[in-house]
Amino acid sequence: MSAAPLRFLASAPRGLADLLARELSSCGASEPRERAGGVAFHGSLESAYRACLWSRVANRVFLEVAQFEAGDADEFLAQVRRIDWTAHLAAGATLACDFSGRHPAITHTHFGALKLKDGIVDALRAARGARPDVAPDRPDVRVHAHAHNASVTLAIDLSGDSLHRRGYRAQGGEAPLKENVAAGVLLRAGWAELAAADAEFLDPLCGSGTFCIEAALIAGDRAPGLTRSYFGFLGWQGHDPALWERLKTEAVARASAARRPLCVRGSDHDAAAIRAAQENARRAGLEGQVHFAAGALAAAAPATEHGGLLCTNPPYGVRLEDRERARAVHRELGVVLRERFQGWDVAVLTGAPELGRELGLRAHRTHVIWNGGLECRLLRLRVDSASTRVPGTLGHGLARHRDSPGAQMFANRIAKNLKRLRSWSQREGISCYRLYDADMPEYAFAVDTYTVIEPQQQWLCVQEYAAPAEIEAEAVRRRRAEVLASLPEATGVAPERVRVRTTRRRTRRGEQYQKADEQGQFHVVMEAGLKFYVNFEDYLDTGLFLDHRLTRARLRAAARGARFLNLFGYTGTATVYAAAGGAAATTTVDLSRTYLEWAQRNLALNGLAGASHAFVQADCRAWLEQAAHAAARYELVFLDPPTFSNSKRMEGVLDIERDHAQLIDACVRLLAPGGLLLFSTNAQRFRLDEALQARCAIRDISAATLPQDFARNPRVHRCYEVRGS
Repeated sequence: MSAAPLRFLASAPRGLADLLARELSSCGASEPRERAGGVAFHGSLESAYRACLWSRVANRVFLEVAQFEAGDADEFLAQVRRIDWTAHLAAGATLACDFSGRHPAITHTHFGALKLKDGIVDALRAARGARPDVAPDRPDVRVHAHAHNASVTLAIDLSGDSLHRRGYRAQGGEAPLKENVAAGVLLRAGWAELAAADAEFLDPLCGSGTFCIEAALIAGDRAPGLTRSYFGFLGWQGHDPALWERLKTEAVARASAARRPLCVRGSDHDAAAIRAAQENARRAGLEGQVHFAAGALAAAAPATEHGGLLCTNPPYGVRLEDRERARAVHRELGVVLRERFQGWDVAVLTGAPELGRELGLRAHRTHVIWNGGLECRLLRLRVDSASTRVPGTLGHGLARHRDSPGAQMFANRIAKNLKRLRSWSQREGISCYRLYDADMPEYAFAVDTYTVIEPQQQWLCVQEYAAPAEIEAEAVRRRRAEVLASLPEATGVAPERVRVRTTRRRTRRGEQYQKADEQGQFHVVMEAGLKFYVNFEDYLDTGLFLDHRLTRARLRAAARGARFLNLFGYTGTATVYAAAGGAAATTTVDLSRTYLEWAQRNLALNGLAGASHAFVQADCRAWLEQAAHAAARYELVFLDPPTFSNSKRMEGVLDIERDHAQLIDACVRLLAPGGLLLFSTNAQRFRLDEALQARCAIRDISAATLPQDFARNPRVHRCYEVRGS
């Protein structure tokens, strides 16, 4: 191969790109540049091999082989055919293809991957007279195409499979922590430096032992890729076996040279989890170097006097019955830390950040890290008297912020908004509305007020938008404290009825909601004479999208005698409105049983339950395909998809900016003559497909469906009427 530097891209879990860039530099990479989801770099084949062998946080390493412009699928296919694939696939080698990104004409990743495969097969058939076999699992060569508009990059996936799969984990438990995420947490927490100083490591809630095993690999200078038997470059035509063997031999020598007694321990109350952890450690080659024992959290204690790092991923209550137990575990962990681990560093990774307050310790740093599709918070603490606060409170020392100039300024704005919106809400009979939405850019919060009934109480839901990277962490903490200190006095809402939610990111995708699993802490609110269950504790959203108030009213007005279809039905609020408007029948479709049950409860709460209301648990896209062949037609359809979803229960990935035209076309086919489709999206930079506008009668009603309390943010949603023929 050419001696000129090669172009690579390494991907990583969101929140760890800076750590990956540092690793790649140590592997010999040059010009590492952080990008969304990874790091681009130049280097030799050796630097890429080192990244595959040594990177603790990377997902994949790609070698760029071509870059071109392709305006449509035919041009894409022609460009793929022009490449000399014999330089990459040996005769008889197996092939797999992937496609990602956003292309103006190739709107489905499966279609893009198919076209990529067809182009490679055609080129190899023309060159050799034989086509390669396709092997989705562990192919000899995996080729990846990524589109950015009409620009396409083709790359060989040198990793072949995600590098987080080290090869040691036989069992991962119910919600496994990815190995590279665990390693990233440890590196963020400074474990490499602590281990070099012979510090102790403990995970008192170790589950299947991922933190402990990764901690031992770091402390022992063991390459995480040594336990893997498969890489994507092993069957690649450009593979250099001698180079790879040299690097593996070097890695084995480094591990041997660094071998020393380690004090890495894990404990868990679940004996089955401990057995799985021991087996995983054995498979990782760490038998006797990592120590696991069954034991209660309350019994956790240091083993030495050297101090160390306690790192853990406590349960956060995926199911209804687990939530209170998770809260209790966080409180118990806080007690153990304060009583026995003074002077220790602590790293707590949680999928429910609000539970972090139960620790009774103030984090000096907080990081956003993604474990697969789950947004988590890494709380870094130093256990000492200065970090202690009252467990479960909004924060320690908030009172001292109440009289600050910033708090007074925020309180004045809240008072001004209350004065204006209260008269409007009373006149319109609205009891749940948005009180504040980043009116002042330096206080990037959304504050919603809910009046619940039985007993009648006012609650506040506070959501914090993620601050830009250039804002100092201390400024973010100070502003948060000022907001939380001033809200109870400014609104008259007791602090115990103020709920601070998971930090919400402002994104171009504008995620509509994130689904959690069942919980049970529900309250009842009123809207337009109808009752709805809301939940302030356990979801990113409460179950009632306040910005859709006027949209729901339109559905109610149009529903008389109609057969109504609610797609991506969530908690069924639109179904309740349609039923209350006199719909002859309703069908609500959603992938989540939790939300369908919530929807049924909302109907029953209003005395509207009955056989005429159907609830279907299904992927809406798959359901639409099946419904197209059935006889059922609907006079009224509401289509309100999440902006982006990669649920494991769903086929493929849903990206509404890319997929909305196909969804709308499928819905129009189900409309009865003269029927009406209302399509709504919360994508912040949504643009309606031009070809769709040419073939459908579409009217933009976004402005007409924007409630007064959301007028400060006209991009909160886009809404369209689509008429059937």
